[in-house]
Amino acid sequence: MGFRTALPDENMRAVIDECESELLKVISPRYVYRAADIVRNGGEIAVSGTSLVFKGRDIAAHLKDCDRCVLMCATISDGADRLIRAYEGADMTKAFVTDCLASAAVEQVCALAEEEIRNRLSGWYFTWRFSPGYGDLPLDIQPAFLDALNAQKRIGVTVTDSMILIPRKSVTAVMGISQQEIPRGRRGCICCNMKDTCQFRIKGEHCGS
Repeated sequence: MGFRTALPDENMRAVIDECESELLKVISPRYVYRAADIVRNGGEIAVSGTSLVFKGRDIAAHLKDCDRCVLMCATISDGADRLIRAYEGADMTKAFVTDCLASAAVEQVCALAEEEIRNRLSGWYFTWRFSPGYGDLPLDIQPAFLDALNAQKRIGVTVTDSMILIPRKSVTAVMGISQQEIPRGRRGCICCNMKDTCQFRIKGEHCGS
């Protein structure tokens, strides 16, 4: 929301608390994932058992030390979309606050999914999550990504012709996995789910993460 050093005042905290309470009433966090082998073919990386093919230097670098990957999709359901739209017609401050809270909520769902994945695949080493739209990994793989997870049927996530996930507060991501330790890679703004709406980036600043 743009608060970095100064905390929100009492009035804003009340708005945040109210929006959080209303958001928690309408969301339904869900996630799905699967592990698969990856096959390299020139500059492309195919995910075995699916039609999904990763293209781009950034995803190739991300999966460089891996022979398998985990595909995942997380959502907090369309209740968040409806609530944000309702606020947009009545109170833009609440709409903005709720949008930020919903983005934080789906990131928490991703973290829960990742924790479960790491527990189920204990003994493996993992990269961090990398999503379509990061770096040069194109968004047009979203339909194949969702098909690989059967995400529409299992958790109700679809994609529009313009490659926007529905519900909007949904995330797809891939993590590389290996039985050998993976060198730690650089992250940064381009690999953040908040990069398109981040108030620090709008101001030319950085959150420090």
